[in-house]
Amino acid sequence: MIQRQQTLWLLLAAIAASLTFKFPFATGERLIENTAMKKLIELNAGDNFYALILTIASVIIATITIFLFKDRKMQLKLCIIGLLISIGTLAVYILEMKKLISGIPAIWALLPVAVIVSYFMSFRLIRKDEKLVKSLDKLR
Repeated sequence: MIQRQQTLWLLLAAIAASLTFKFPFATGERLIENTAMKKLIELNAGDNFYALILTIASVIIATITIFLFKDRKMQLKLCIIGLLISIGTLAVYILEMKKLISGIPAIWALLPVAVIVSYFMSFRLIRKDEKLVKSLDKLR
């Protein structure tokens, strides 16, 4: 299980998605309601409800997909779902960053991108394994 490359990519996706709770995606100022005061905030996965739900879903899907190594078709479906969820998470981050007055992406903004790349790479490797198994079945 752990020796398969797609497992390592899925593990990287789960870890990178988990780290988005700790490290900020962007830093900027937001106006406090009913006042003219600005407040400095760091945008991370826990700041927005949608980002929170999508990030938790991404971590759960990556973790579940790791343990479904015997069912490659289900792994492929879950990788596609995880990829779509992580793209949605990145979109939520970008929309929230646009709400900031002077929003600057942090270096940690690469974490959601790493999740997307990890899901994509695991999808490719699972599909490659599936093709290999099908070609071996044809030889029997």
